[in-house]
Amino acid sequence: MKPLRILHSEAATGFGGQENRIFKEMVAMRAAGHHMEALCQPHARLTQRLRDDGFEVHTLLMDGPRNYLRGVVRVRRLLKDGHFDVLNTHSRRDTMLAGVAGRLAGTPLIVRTRHLAVKPGSLLSYTRVPHCVTTVSEHVRHLLLDCGAAPDRVATVYSPIPLPPLVEHSSLRAEFGIPDTAVVVGCVAVMRAKKGHRALIDAMTDLLQRPDVYLVLVGDGSPTLEELQALVQARGLQDKVLFTGRRTDIPNVLAGFDLFALATEQEASGTVFVEAAAAGLPVVGTDVGGVSEMLQDGVTGLLVPLHDHVALADALRMLVDSPERRRAMGQAGLQAVRGSDRFTLEGLVRRTEQCYRGWLENRIG
Repeated sequence: MKPLRILHSEAATGFGGQENRIFKEMVAMRAAGHHMEALCQPHARLTQRLRDDGFEVHTLLMDGPRNYLRGVVRVRRLLKDGHFDVLNTHSRRDTMLAGVAGRLAGTPLIVRTRHLAVKPGSLLSYTRVPHCVTTVSEHVRHLLLDCGAAPDRVATVYSPIPLPPLVEHSSLRAEFGIPDTAVVVGCVAVMRAKKGHRALIDAMTDLLQRPDVYLVLVGDGSPTLEELQALVQARGLQDKVLFTGRRTDIPNVLAGFDLFALATEQEASGTVFVEAAAAGLPVVGTDVGGVSEMLQDGVTGLLVPLHDHVALADALRMLVDSPERRRAMGQAGLQAVRGSDRFTLEGLVRRTEQCYRGWLENRIG
């Protein structure tokens, strides 16, 4: 089929999960033969990342009324001259700027991607400006439907995860002096209050009194990191709760765990649970946002209610005490992730193409 000409826009200047999803999507869609360009702010980290990878990135400032008016005029011209089939926006600011320009330019399809796990305050940047919306999980999709969005104009496209070869021997335990016979509960997440690190430490305090149980926390972020370190020190657990900081060798780190746990309070999707399952780990997570779509409760891991300290502690104790159940759940998770294209780059491309072409054929306005 004829390749599509696609322009992605993003107003954010940092580089987190949302920007990483855009980057991976553009790389995957380009590899599938589509023409990909981006529109970002000049000082955005995504701008440089995309340019370093060979993409053409158009830049403009998106804040303030003067920049808005100039931006709409400029982006309208960009869309018309570039003959783009699809404009895909990602944040409210760039949707209201580039999306309006797309409407004025007559761009055939304007899509907004929703990355957040909170109810939108208004549908203006989801139903009035774009033609359709993609979401990163069914949970996020239903948040929009509950607000009145039309079901045929909102579709879920899961974010992909890397599927590296399985690591046979991790260097993590030797690096931190953890015995090979110990049971290691691990967590990989940026250090923010809503990621639930405090709840995880609380739930594991009794288990950590055992000499053969450790908790390893991977990630950084002030001031949460310093607060957690102070908490661990105050409880005398500094030898049992280990902080690695930010790591770039996540497959190696995951291979050093016996199980993965994250007591997150808010999550649009929670692909880190999928990454852990792909490494052969059983997972424990809170039943919030899209987490229940990332694991099979009782099969690949255990879901517990949010803020239920007892349930979280019981789930962790059950898996710490049962190597057989850990192995069974880990193997089930590995097969579920690696035996499907649901979270692969190929799956992302297939589903995105399906959405774009279907909506273009129906000429939704």
